[in-house]
Amino acid sequence: MDKILEAVVMSSYPNNVKQGLVRRVIEAAKQPMDSEQCWSMLELSTKLYLTGDTKYKREIGKEVLEVYGHYHPEEFEEFFNVRFLLSLLQEGYGPLGKRSHYVLDYIQLGLQFILESPSANSIFSLLRIEVLRKVCERPSPKQCAKISKLLTQHPQCIPTGKHQVLFCQQLIRCIGQFQCVSEGEEDIMEFLEQVNKVSGLLQRIWRTQTSAILPSLKELFTIISSTEEQEAPSNALASVVQFVPLELMDGVIRNLTNDDSITDVQMMTAIGRMIDWVSWPLGKNIDKWIIALLKGLAAVKKFSILIEVTLSKIEKVFSKLLYPIVREGALSVLQYMLLSFQHSHEAFHLLLPHIPRLVASLKKEDSNSATSSLEQLAELIHCMFFRFSGFPDLYEPVLEAVKALPIPNEDRIKHLLGQNAWTSQKNELACFYPRLVSKSETGKIGLINLGNTCYMNSIIQSLFMASDFRHSVLNLTEGNSQPLMTKLQWLFAFLEHSQRPAISPESFLSASWPPWFTPGAQQDCSEYLKYLLDRLHEEEKTGKRIYQKLKESSLMSQAVEHHYLNKTLIEKMFGGKMMTKIRCLKCLNVSSREEAFTDLSLAFPPPDRHVRGSTSVLPVEEIGPQFIEPPENPSQLTGSPWIQRKAPMAGDPAASLMPVETLGFQEPGEAAHPLSGDAVGVDAAKDPLSALGEQACAPKDSRSVPDLINYFLSPERLTAENKYHCEKCASLQDAEKVAELTEGPHYLILTLLRFSFDPRTMKRKKILDNVSIPVMLKLPVLVAPEEAEEVCQHGKDRAAPGSGFMSIMYDLCSVVVHSGISSESGHYYCYSRECTDTVPQGQPRDGAPKPASDKQLDFEIQWYLFNDTRVSFSSFESVSNVTSFFPKDTAYVLFYRQRPGRQSCLLHEALAEAGRLHGEPSLHKDLMEAISKDNILYLQEQEKEARNRAAYISALPKSPLWWRDFDRDKDDDSSSGGCSPAAGGGGSGSFHGLVF
Repeated sequence: MDKILEAVVMSSYPNNVKQGLVRRVIEAAKQPMDSEQCWSMLELSTKLYLTGDTKYKREIGKEVLEVYGHYHPEEFEEFFNVRFLLSLLQEGYGPLGKRSHYVLDYIQLGLQFILESPSANSIFSLLRIEVLRKVCERPSPKQCAKISKLLTQHPQCIPTGKHQVLFCQQLIRCIGQFQCVSEGEEDIMEFLEQVNKVSGLLQRIWRTQTSAILPSLKELFTIISSTEEQEAPSNALASVVQFVPLELMDGVIRNLTNDDSITDVQMMTAIGRMIDWVSWPLGKNIDKWIIALLKGLAAVKKFSILIEVTLSKIEKVFSKLLYPIVREGALSVLQYMLLSFQHSHEAFHLLLPHIPRLVASLKKEDSNSATSSLEQLAELIHCMFFRFSGFPDLYEPVLEAVKALPIPNEDRIKHLLGQNAWTSQKNELACFYPRLVSKSETGKIGLINLGNTCYMNSIIQSLFMASDFRHSVLNLTEGNSQPLMTKLQWLFAFLEHSQRPAISPESFLSASWPPWFTPGAQQDCSEYLKYLLDRLHEEEKTGKRIYQKLKESSLMSQAVEHHYLNKTLIEKMFGGKMMTKIRCLKCLNVSSREEAFTDLSLAFPPPDRHVRGSTSVLPVEEIGPQFIEPPENPSQLTGSPWIQRKAPMAGDPAASLMPVETLGFQEPGEAAHPLSGDAVGVDAAKDPLSALGEQACAPKDSRSVPDLINYFLSPERLTAENKYHCEKCASLQDAEKVAELTEGPHYLILTLLRFSFDPRTMKRKKILDNVSIPVMLKLPVLVAPEEAEEVCQHGKDRAAPGSGFMSIMYDLCSVVVHSGISSESGHYYCYSRECTDTVPQGQPRDGAPKPASDKQLDFEIQWYLFNDTRVSFSSFESVSNVTSFFPKDTAYVLFYRQRPGRQSCLLHEALAEAGRLHGEPSLHKDLMEAISKDNILYLQEQEKEARNRAAYISALPKSPLWWRDFDRDKDDDSSSGGCSPAAGGGGSGSFHGLVF
């Protein structure tokens, strides 16, 4: 019968004809048959099953085996013996030998017929040894899946005792070497199914034998932490972790992170490879294990590992948000990585170029998964904006991409940031950041944040960029009597000449720190600036005068020396004078008091107070002041030095505004003829800068700096509880108070009073109004009548004849921005530029401007953005638009530099003379040596860090071609890079990218 069957199978008859003949043979096999015939049929069926070159032949072999195993059990048991199975497993069958892929299928097929036989236990014992041997030989995924199928169906064949632990460990070794040989979707699906069968066998073993779990995990960690030069272990290992009971997580992580035998490089390699597992589809709890290990490392303060791994892997994790099948786990890992990485903006900034395209891709996908992920991603991005404010130039494209998505409230943001940070964000990470970086391409140097010290950093950078002040500080030679000024000189010198990308201002902080400030807490930068300038001023007053040194070095002429002999450096650079006048409205007596100032604190007008909008370059004096009611008795105005003012009525054409320059003591006749709108227009037309003004108009609903200055200079009515005690009347009377500038500072500091006390909430609140900032400002300064006449005759500065006021031009040089809603929190950063004399000394007396080619226009001067350690190029446009893009980022302290004019010519000439004689400030020997030594030390640190970093990077797990997730599929416009919308649907074209 076996010959007949073999002849039929090998014949060329059609399959349907052969199938009929085979059926007859199989039916005949159900009848009683002698042992020899049974053996012949079993041998033939075995041959067909194991060596058949077609699926049809193997199917026939299988059918015959099943019939004989069922109807001839004794013969089958005798044929299916231990010796035969051992030969199959070790030597294979037939000419193909061990190359036969169906031995395990054959054994699984035959086992079902000998389960109750006496030889069953011997066969099970043999298989327990042989499957362990097979697994140690590292079979292919397909063969491993067959072993798993065999053992899952016949658990009696699973190794026991110590062999069971070894079997689990070797099976994990096998999985670590699994690789899918094809990128076709069908092949990938088959590969995933094979991996699931193998990992499912481990799950079955662990359920019945929990003692095998920890040794298995130890083997898994050994594989993924290996730093030897070899191919990276397969991401298929992720399928193993999903079956580890979560209740074991805490103990496993604690043991790992506290094991001193595990080196940092091994741990970094292991966590890096685990993070790669986010690519594994269908895996459960992978993200939970990754996050738990990250938290465990943070708990034992292994920050160097966390920093390196985060920076090397976060882009890969982000790229997996493209694929719905792994998106949920990838987003969980990304959230933790970003929210915990709060010591530096570096990790978040790596993602900035990719965010807009990913958002576009998710929007295009239009699925529940994409919608949910977009909302979570937007929340995450706003948390990062809040934590790392001060990068408007980088954030604008991202903000534009997520502008239509929900914005979390501040409590939610603080909650997320508060519960995820690795540390308290003070000094615990100082040794790890800044990492190995080069000096900014701007050539400027940043300042390290020492724990909420951005308020100081922004002020120091603003003072440093005030070039006249910086040069004066660097030129100082007397230091013993001015310890704080000496420390400032050292700090400025390092900012000027250090090779480091950022330096620590720790020494200066400890010396200049106001005693009432709370350590580690955010402070008001304006308050710090006032304290610092006052300290420097008082220190110089009580020490030896620096002017003697300037005199000895012949830097000052006798006239300049005489004019500035009694002034400190702070007074010369930042000091101005202001006259406060109070006029009794009954007797018209005027009392006045002159006082010095280093900054002007500008309050915001009440919401109902009308302030006319202005262009950013129109002089302040062209903004009309407020009006007040005139005295009841008009006769009192005769000979009065005060101006008639009344509140203009809507639609009243006669209600013309009085320019600020006309405020002050004037004759009544003059007050009746204020400058008309036409007159102002003609005057402005003569101004060569008026063309710029037309391009920079403030929005109608916003304030401008000129508005706030006009409000500051406008008369204030003292009535009711605020009445003035008039000495002449010897009683309380209604009065009017007005402030007039009598000396403009070289550097004008303006503080916008944004923080006010809210009696309803009993808290300080911040005024978030946008304030347009002029790049040029004209300030009215009161001068003596003879000085005003001289100014008019020579045409050096604009002045209204007989008005008593002259206009001083100021150029914007720094803007300190506060990001946040409270003075006790938030973040400070600053925009700055180098301001120099833009108007040549030889300017024609008639005021005609020189051609633009002869001087650098203001809007062409390079702006810089200083944000602690980061320094970048910026622009005035960015300064102007920062609040429009980021409503909580508002200008707070402004620095303006006075242009050369009559009032400041002596100082300008002295500075110019010093510059011509000495050029760049020459530092004294000790300071030069200190900088030189530190630069050498930095080079040595760079070399050491480079070597350590090279060792770290070489140990990082290799993830070839992961970046293709960003640019495999191109947009319709064929643009490259970024996240492609085409990949969002997870179609067949992108599926292979998930695993490999």
